[in-house]
Amino acid sequence: MAIASSELILNPDGSIYHLHLKPEHISDTILLVGDPGRVQMISRHFEKIEHEIQNREFFTHTGYYKGKRLTALSTGIGTDNIDIVLNELDALVNIDFKTRQPKSNHTSLTLIRLGTSGGLQEYVNVDSFLMSEKAIGFDGLLNFYAERNNVADRAFEEAFCQYVNWHPSLPRPYVVSASPELVKKFKSDVISGVTISAPGFYGPQGRILRLPIIDSNINQKIETFEFEGQKITNYEMESSALFGLSTLLGHRALTICVIIANRVTKSFSKDYKPRVEALIEYTLNKLTE
Repeated sequence: MAIASSELILNPDGSIYHLHLKPEHISDTILLVGDPGRVQMISRHFEKIEHEIQNREFFTHTGYYKGKRLTALSTGIGTDNIDIVLNELDALVNIDFKTRQPKSNHTSLTLIRLGTSGGLQEYVNVDSFLMSEKAIGFDGLLNFYAERNNVADRAFEEAFCQYVNWHPSLPRPYVVSASPELVKKFKSDVISGVTISAPGFYGPQGRILRLPIIDSNINQKIETFEFEGQKITNYEMESSALFGLSTLLGHRALTICVIIANRVTKSFSKDYKPRVEALIEYTLNKLTE
């Protein structure tokens, strides 16, 4: 049965609705960044750029680095944007736009998010690289998908909710893993840990300016929580949706962030932009080894 035009929305030129991309515009290896300005930071390393496309906060550059075809794409901030990006990227490779039906042969994408993050353990030093092996979603997004339990670490979820005495008015946290294959590829060179993806920068990450939050001790509880030897290492805002949706859709996903702040030591990077550049170069070279 064909997918209705209200569900799979295509633009008059045949491109997917938000990203304004056609299947030929992307590689099967995609570097995701939140900031549109970081797309050019990646693509300026390319020997050749085939496509440059922009709509709203979604900038896409596809080209070649050391002979490997790669795509750099900006998602904007938040798991809500990841929901758009992941579903539309999957549609580009796994739905026939003419028949509006899923293709019989599945294509798996490699999706690596390069971002910035705040550390939640004293040993997570500012300016270090941290790879997320798991992500805890405070956003609730994956709970809207019927098969979320098939990809979630339910034991971790239960232990976490009990330890922090999770408030019933908040979205139920979900815990999902990065691609084991990508974790293995990058693990030897970076710190690894468990990342919280928050649905906001202030209250959802325990920051208090003029508004009180529902649990003023949440970060202290997060810092001391441990499950089967795993501790929560950092906050960011995208990885839970990236890992969860990628696993459900049959793609490989990973996040590596530059730690620009440490919430325990109250420190902030003096200049994190060179470290972001270094992370980009490191990732490009790792992908083309």
